[in-house]
This record gives sequence, structure tokens and C-alpha cells, in this order.
Amino acid sequence: MKYLLQIDFPYSGPFGSAFFDAMKELAENIATENGLVYKLWTENEETQEAGGIYVFDNLDDANRYLEKHTQRLTSFGFKDIKSKVFVINEALSAITKTSL
Repeated sequence: MKYLLQIDFPYSGPFGSAFFDAMKELAENIATENGLVYKLWTENEETQEAGGIYVFDNLDDANRYLEKHTQRLTSFGFKDIKSKVFVINEALSAITKTSL
């Protein structure tokens, strides 16, 4: 069973390639997280939001990471952090072209 973690928060930039430059080191660190299958980085300059969609191979690691990353974002000064954890229905997801 796999779990999806969704995190988003108000973010005023940078966006695009400058976002890549600013977050590359953090991305490399996140890639080493226990249980992480992958992360999709999200950004929306128009609505001034950023965040991520994460897939974990177990609920304990998803919850552990949620706590760790929420603390990290808070220490960076971000507020109004929203998060949700979902169970992924892998059978239906496979039909709609998801490869886990």
C-alpha cells in the first residue's frame, strides 16, 4: 500500500528556474528520505502558492516526514501550511496510467 502526502502553503517566489536554483539542495536532501517513492514539486505564481505531492511506501514514513517538513517550513517563516494524507488506490491508479 502506498500513501500520498499533499502539502501546500503561501509562497511569494522565486518561481520557475529561479525556484529550481533556490531549492536544488533541498530537493537532493528530500530524495534521501526513508520511504519516499517520489515527490512532485508544485508552484503557482498566479496564486502565490507552492508545495508538493509526495508518495511514500508506508504511512509511518509519510507521517514522520510531514512532521519534519512542517517544522522545517515553519522555521523558514512559512505560515498557513496545509496538508493531507491519502491512501492510494493502486489498482484504479494503474488504469489511469500511474506507475508506482
